Amino acid sequence: MHPNTNQIEMSVIIPFYNEERGLEHLFTRVLGVLDRLNLSYEVICVDDGSQDQTLKNLINYHYLYPEIKIISLSRNFGKDVALTAGLENAQGQVIIPIDADLQDPPELIEKLLQKWREGYDVVYGKRRSRQGESLVKRFTANAFYKVISKISSVSIPQDTGDFRLLDKKVVDALKTMPERTRFMKGLFAWVGFKQTYIIYDRPSRFQGTSKWNYWQLWNFALDGITSFSLIPLKVWSYLGVSVSFLSFMYGSFLIIRTLVLGIDVPGYASLMVTTLFIGGLQLITLGILGEYLGRIYEETKQRPLYLIKERHGFHMDS
Repeated sequence: MHPNTNQIEMSVIIPFYNEERGLEHLFTRVLGVLDRLNLSYEVICVDDGSQDQTLKNLINYHYLYPEIKIISLSRNFGKDVALTAGLENAQGQVIIPIDADLQDPPELIEKLLQKWREGYDVVYGKRRSRQGESLVKRFTANAFYKVISKISSVSIPQDTGDFRLLDKKVVDALKTMPERTRFMKGLFAWVGFKQTYIIYDRPSRFQGTSKWNYWQLWNFALDGITSFSLIPLKVWSYLGVSVSFLSFMYGSFLIIRTLVLGIDVPGYASLMVTTLFIGGLQLITLGILGEYLGRIYEETKQRPLYLIKERHGFHMDS
């Protein structure tokens, strides 16, 4: 199907980073599903600075299938920024982000559409199982979402990714959010609107391995927590009051003991333990303040969120 640019009903957004080997299978499944829906559509492929032949192969697919459009970023900006670039260029009445690794089956798009037609503005996929992931990764992911659901003022659904359907008015709302730290799962929840979900079993990657290592996942968790909660800052005020109270009580005890029993030689060990404990708390506090301050610094620079190197298939392009 070759859609009219001004009458696109569905936009599918796929971020790519070094996915050259899986393109044929990906497009076979995605285009097969979209053609069966009898809707005008576009597939926006965002190349996030791939180092292999992903971009070259995407361009070849664009010439074969004009509904495939390409945005090539000038370097690797990260998946959430690449997804943002796709959202800002999507023209459909409904927009569906999906991963290139096919862990989110494109065959579920029809179920997402059914929920949208029932009147929902956001329909997200909720994972019943996560095949192909280690026990450690599943445990840390569950722990992260439990923690952030407790400390955030926004309810962020557990066991969800970026795979979801968004009504155009939801995407228009997301476009008004200029922050540089893009924790998209939190932003999807923050905008509100009428939301529901479908449940599915997430299969293993079609091929290759995840681009995320544990250090990146740790930074991802920090971005999510600092973007949607002030609890890490507030907790140190309460902890400081508690430590001060305990110090006052201990000091009062020493004074009373001295008055009753006389002066004795103070303990070196207890003094060192107390000093190291207080020093450790101060360093942790400074570290948390630094995390928030660093994000404020990034926001004040007002750099573009991303830079586009080239585009293919958009009506304003030559």
